[in-house]
Amino acid sequence: MATAAPAIQEKLSRRPGMIGVVGFGVIFVIGVSYAAFHLLSDLSTVHSASITPYVLLGVALLVALGFEFVNGFHDTANAVATVIYTHSLEPHIAVVWSGFWNFLGVMTSSGLVAFGIISLLPVELILQVGSKAGFAMVFALLVAAILWNLGTWYFGLPASSSHTMIGSIIGVGIANQLMAAKTGTSGVDWSQAANVGKSLFLSPIFGFVLAYMLLLVMKAIIKNKQLYTAPEGTQPPPFWIRCLLVLTCTGVSFFHGSNDGQKGMGLIMLILVGTVPTAYALNHAISHKDSEDFIAVSQQAANTLSNYVNANAVVGDDRDEVTTYIRTKEFTPNTMLALRQLVNDIGNETAVFGEMAKVPQDQVRNFRNDMYLVSEALRLMKKTHQPSITAADWTVLDNYKKHVDHATRFIPTWVKVAVAMALGLGTMVGWKRIVITVGEKIGKEHLTYGQGAAAEIIAMATIGAADGFGLPVSTTHVLSSGVAGTMAANHSGLQWSTVRNLGMAWVLTLPASMVLAGFLFWAFRNAF
Repeated sequence: MATAAPAIQEKLSRRPGMIGVVGFGVIFVIGVSYAAFHLLSDLSTVHSASITPYVLLGVALLVALGFEFVNGFHDTANAVATVIYTHSLEPHIAVVWSGFWNFLGVMTSSGLVAFGIISLLPVELILQVGSKAGFAMVFALLVAAILWNLGTWYFGLPASSSHTMIGSIIGVGIANQLMAAKTGTSGVDWSQAANVGKSLFLSPIFGFVLAYMLLLVMKAIIKNKQLYTAPEGTQPPPFWIRCLLVLTCTGVSFFHGSNDGQKGMGLIMLILVGTVPTAYALNHAISHKDSEDFIAVSQQAANTLSNYVNANAVVGDDRDEVTTYIRTKEFTPNTMLALRQLVNDIGNETAVFGEMAKVPQDQVRNFRNDMYLVSEALRLMKKTHQPSITAADWTVLDNYKKHVDHATRFIPTWVKVAVAMALGLGTMVGWKRIVITVGEKIGKEHLTYGQGAAAEIIAMATIGAADGFGLPVSTTHVLSSGVAGTMAANHSGLQWSTVRNLGMAWVLTLPASMVLAGFLFWAFRNAF
């Protein structure tokens, strides 16, 4: 059984240096001040007679950032386990280094994962996110995710924050439909959930198999025996191996920030749109020229959709028709007519206002909701190939969707800074439990330099690829399964009690978070 050498135990129990604590404290204060200043600056443009929206906004932001804080000490710790147990970096230096690259990952993230997560939510709750039901949704899935993550962290189990969030979203969707007395699961985008589920399910399998194969390839090509034996004392690995381990730790940290940080961002944007739509429903960076371009492409898109409108189609309410299509995924001739009219109305209203920045305060939320419906409907139509639209026409519609998304799918810099600070603070506070599990309790022997490098390389590549495709994956599962794969390839033996616990967390996280979030949604709906 792998046990920590006294030197490792001493390293792990060592308190961080005063310079490091002060340095992080200064950076944290600067980051929080920056986020607070810009939030207050944005809110200064909002005029509300009631204090309620501001109270709800404050509580919701604290809960959302609390989720990222827990995510920080739950998931980010995986990235530093290998460099600590191979003596490549001192523990607190590794944690600070990882936190820095997590910060950069968050700041440079594209937003694809954030809005991919949001598309899993019930469309009617997204459109009414400022309502009591909308806040019940946000609080239920965030509180459920935090509770499950805290529980698994307490027992030192590297469970997946991504799994937890997806399960919470599905649980809320099912509960919402059951409470609305509609067909049980019509509010869940099961095709989108299936794609996300595949990435979450397959990523640890890929992690195990690919890390296993990579270590075997390394053994066949690199004959240095020191690479495949446990470290002696506190001696760091050879320079090139140390560089490789630090590089892969850097990559995993960066891509973790870029991928996992976006989960909180998407929910924070929902909160902002629901509470203060005047400031955040539409992208204020859109210029007058951008608005003119949008009016032109709106006309092009409406004309293109007209080619596919059935002459016998009749629609009562355009928004209801498109909403029903997004909820049920059942395309009808009326859907195309409603979509064409919605696109036309959005373009005409933009022309009347002159530019998006001048949309009246009492209309901005509905204006954004219409744009969201159009974007989601086009996404579903292209995904399902219903109806059949020519490639040339899709070029026009894709260009229009790009303009719509630019106006509605944006993340202010201060939100990224706030999420990065929460992730970083969480990493500083609670990294040790998960690090010990990954470093000591997966294999029966001490982690070797080659095993650490192979596991980190595969984790970095897998998370980076998923981030590029806008898919959430679990840093925890990819890395811990990668370590297990290298232990198997090195014939080091596995501690099956830990593997069993990891497997149980992997299997139970989804249904447990679904049930917990569904129950909380029901409770919050009744409480509100």
